Parts: sequence; C-alpha cells; structure tokens
Amino acid sequence: MRVVFLTHNFPRFPGDLSGAFLATLAHALIARGHDIRVLAPSDLGETGPGEFEGIPVTRVRYASSAQETVAYRGNMADAIRHPAGWKALVGLWRSLRRAAGIEVEQGADLVHAHWWVPGGLASPPNVPLVLTVHGTDGALLGRSSLARWVAAPVFRRARIVTTVSRTLAEQVTSATGRVVPDSHIHAMPIEVSLFERWSEGGQGLIVISRLTPQKRVDLALGALAVLRNQGRDIKLRIIGDGQERATLEERARSLSLGDAVMFAGAVPPSEIPGLLAHADAMVFPAQGEGFGLGAAEALMAGVPVVVCSDGGGVLEIVPESGAGRVSPPDPAALAESIGALLDNPESKAQARILGESWRRKLAPDHVAAACESWYREAAGV
Repeated sequence: MRVVFLTHNFPRFPGDLSGAFLATLAHALIARGHDIRVLAPSDLGETGPGEFEGIPVTRVRYASSAQETVAYRGNMADAIRHPAGWKALVGLWRSLRRAAGIEVEQGADLVHAHWWVPGGLASPPNVPLVLTVHGTDGALLGRSSLARWVAAPVFRRARIVTTVSRTLAEQVTSATGRVVPDSHIHAMPIEVSLFERWSEGGQGLIVISRLTPQKRVDLALGALAVLRNQGRDIKLRIIGDGQERATLEERARSLSLGDAVMFAGAVPPSEIPGLLAHADAMVFPAQGEGFGLGAAEALMAGVPVVVCSDGGGVLEIVPESGAGRVSPPDPAALAESIGALLDNPESKAQARILGESWRRKLAPDHVAAACESWYREAAGV
C-alpha cells in the first residue's frame, strides 16, 4: 500500500529527535512491504535531501526563511497565539495540502496524518485518511473552542482516528464526539533493539526531555534541592534542549545546586539507552503528556520512574508503586517520592519486569502491524 505520512515533525538529519519515532515507524512499515512517503515542512528555508535514511521525504516551503519556525521546536501552540504565527501556520497548511494533492494524483492509496493540526487539516478530501492524535494536538482541543470548531470536519472525515493513549482517546471523544475504540489506541514505536542491557545505576537521577514549560523540569531541580538539603548526595543529569534552558540553568544557580546538576543538551536517540544504563531513577515531571515515550524508555532500561499526578498519558505507563511513583506536582512531594523509590530495593527488579512488557508493546514491527490493520480498515481491503 502506498501511504503518505503528513506531519510537521520528522527528522531533518541523522540523530535528530524531532519526530524520530515516525522514522522508526516508516522503516518498519517499509519492511512489511508498504511504500511510505513523507511530507513535512522545511526549516528556516532548508529543505534538505529528498530522502532520510532511505525514506522518501518532501519538505515544503511555507513562509520566508526567517518565518519557518512553527515546526520542529515544540512551540506551535505558542506560535498560533500571534498573527505572524497564524500566517505561517496557514502557509504551512496550504503547502502541505498542495504537496499531498500531488501525491494522491501520483497514486497514493492513503494519507496517515500525524497530529490533526496541521497534518490532518492539510489532508486532501479525495483519499482515505487515518488520523493519529499524539498529545499537544489533543491538549489544544481541550482548551480552545476555536480549535474544536476547526478540527471538527477533520475528525468527521477521517476513516480511522487513533491515539497514543487512552487518556488522549477520552480527550478526543469529549472534544469532538468521535469515539476511539481500544483497537485504535497504540503508542508509537521505539528502537527496542537498542535496549540490550539493564541499568546498573550509580549516577543518580536523570531527566530526558525537551526543555519547554509543559515539561516542568524546574520541578525536578526543586526536588533535587530538597533531597540535597536532606543530606542525600545525589546528582541530576538533564538530557535535552529547548527554549527554557537558560531559565532552568539560572534556576539551578539560584538553588545553589552547583555540580549536582548537569545540562547535557540534546543527544541522538541511539545514545539514550547508554545514558539510562547508569541512572538510578528517572524524574518525569511533565504535565498533560500524550503518552510519555521517555518514561517507557526508562522502564525498558530497568530504571524506575517518578511522574506527576497530572501527567496525562504517562500515568498509563508508570505505576504508583513498585517500578514507579506518582507525586503531586510540587518539589517537596516530588522529592519524597524520589526518596521512597530510591530506598525501595525491589524497584529496579520491578522496573525490569514492566520494561520487558513495554519492549514487546513498542517493538517497531508490532506497532507497524497495528498501523497496517488501520490502513486496511480505512481502505476497505
């Protein structure tokens, strides 16, 4: 089947974190005999090569080079609050729509839009549509009546609507009336083959996250300060980058954390398992996650995880005891949960048991098989 991925997030270069799971999914679908084409935005005027690791990719221009910033940076929700952002987003929608129309004319059997905005909006009307809601787009439905009005026709037209968690499925149903059955709920894949060993621990806490306000990494810094004031000699590594980095570095200085915290920047997905192999626990303080792949990766490495009670879909991954803890979004409470997890001698063994399950569920071929069933259902074959 010839399938077009329509997305605003797809890796621009080897090691790029932006939409890396979509490249993993594309490779798995290609291995199952499907012809996968990707349509994605250019970035600051850069369209790049016509393929990514063997996957055909067309990156469309949609604004002046300086204005092509509403993709890849996790700031689309912020961009649409300003006229310039709306202008760029409309340009992106039109460019993706034109490119998708060409793909349909050339024989595409189906469009798989990742995120309803802008991908779902840009899908041509004369081709079966599978629409996957990943997280930020589901949150937008929940907080904006305008977004719900704009999204309604897309959700009505889609043959299949899927989500990466049950939490998101409930949000979609509440906002649009579209019921998402259990058979259409599945997380995106991870390169589970990279997770060949269990964590030995020894290097303290780890955060792996884009540094944006929604990820609330400041809570992890506050919790670290509480733990150290209690006399625990513990350190924190923060893996990731983003608009909040300078603010978070200043926050660490104000808490006098010194060399107890290290900002390591973004790293390629292939390096994540090696970093997790030395972590004692992951802190995942994000709010309203669609799923929380980072938490699943930690468990697949046998690393226990602490999450917040308003974490959204990540609560479907991390248990309240054993391999994890669920904490109120407060530094003192988070510190208490981290301490309880570190003091539990069984937590790592329980994380390994749970991690084995997630290795099976998120294996690329397993996820690709689920997508394949959606495609057949959407195409009526």
